[in-house]
Amino acid sequence: MASIAGENTISNQHVDTDDESTKQIQAHTTKVLVGSQVFGGMGLVSGYIPAAMLGREITGSTSLGTLAAAMLSVGATSASFPLASLMYRQGRRPGLRLGYLIAAGGGLCGFTAAATGFYPLLLLGVAMIGVGNTTNMSARYAAADLASEKLRGRSIGMIVWATTIGSASGSYVALAGATWVAVYFALPDLAGPYFLSSAVFLVSAFVIHLWLRPDPLVVAGGLRTSSRSGPNRGGLIRSVGLITANSNARIAVGAMVTSQMVMVGVMTTTPLHMEDGNQTKSAIGLMMTLHILGMYAFSPVIGWMSDRYGRLPMIVLAGITLVAGSEVAAHTSAHDATGAMLGLFLIGLGWGFGVIAGSALLTESFPISDRVGVQGAADLTMSAFGAIGGLSSGVIVTSHGYGNLSHTAAIFTVVLLVATVVKLITDWRKPVSACDTASDPGEDPQLGQVTPATKGS
Repeated sequence: MASIAGENTISNQHVDTDDESTKQIQAHTTKVLVGSQVFGGMGLVSGYIPAAMLGREITGSTSLGTLAAAMLSVGATSASFPLASLMYRQGRRPGLRLGYLIAAGGGLCGFTAAATGFYPLLLLGVAMIGVGNTTNMSARYAAADLASEKLRGRSIGMIVWATTIGSASGSYVALAGATWVAVYFALPDLAGPYFLSSAVFLVSAFVIHLWLRPDPLVVAGGLRTSSRSGPNRGGLIRSVGLITANSNARIAVGAMVTSQMVMVGVMTTTPLHMEDGNQTKSAIGLMMTLHILGMYAFSPVIGWMSDRYGRLPMIVLAGITLVAGSEVAAHTSAHDATGAMLGLFLIGLGWGFGVIAGSALLTESFPISDRVGVQGAADLTMSAFGAIGGLSSGVIVTSHGYGNLSHTAAIFTVVLLVATVVKLITDWRKPVSACDTASDPGEDPQLGQVTPATKGS
């Protein structure tokens, strides 16, 4: 019996990740993605943080304010699988470039909405910025295309960590610096963050366009070819079927979905909750900075822990941290800045554990020929549930209060915890053998090296 036995996972089949030339391409790819993520993270938070406040300012409605913020998840959901399909046909570079350009257009829409008070344009702009969120998230898979199995979690963690620089600085600059600049030019204060968002998303697009060469997915052999051109190859229905037939993938997507839904639901309403306590925009910006630090700053460590100790134990830690953060937030009054900062920091940290470990587990559960479609389907599901969390949060807060919203988030997380613990116990008791490789439909032992998914080296 294995000490922590898991379902078997599949490594890259079309490229030798230990080859020196491949390592050089991987190192170059990581540097380029880190650069794009710095600006992409700043663009995302600059467009998202003011959304609920600007929406309420324009309409006078808390529900419509949270709807504006929730449009980020709606945009991310609508873009997830189309971008993945584009990458499957042409590579990571065209998909990432297009996503950032759409997001830059969204920043301009938000700027115009703030200047004119036209609420529908704000909804459109935030949705387009949501495409930038999908693009940022897709970069983590690009980092894994050529990563060796023993370094996959760390590669994903490094890209997620890079977002810290832009996101943490952007959250404060957007509400403190950019708003001041907008007022200086006789514009509404919340127009400034959207102009900043558009500008930095354009920088991300240029970084990808100029330097993401060679394309990591092309080198890995993950593009559509004539031998993989069946009518359903890479299709959404097929990809969803692959995920549902694979218990490792089900847990992976469950971790990503729960992390995203809890994070978006609580984060969307916390700025409004703090505004109700007459807290300043600077205090709200600091809360968001700490939240973002929780999400991204510890990503390299989380990636290392995921490689060393296994994906499932990290998902358990994600659940514990998300529950703790949700309960801290639930017991925080509108006047308590410290409680809001602590609760949202813990929720951000739990999100980091869930997304990094879940992404690594999902990636290694399928051969390279299936990964892009599966990743797109997973991110679509993740974004869709984030949208549900964001759209429902305003209604729940209006009818039942901020505390009950946070309690609900904790309850959803407990479901993930129970499922993951059951999977861990089942894997612990199950002997690892060659016949286990095909125990889940969609897993083929002939496609590549077989290794335990829940235990690091």
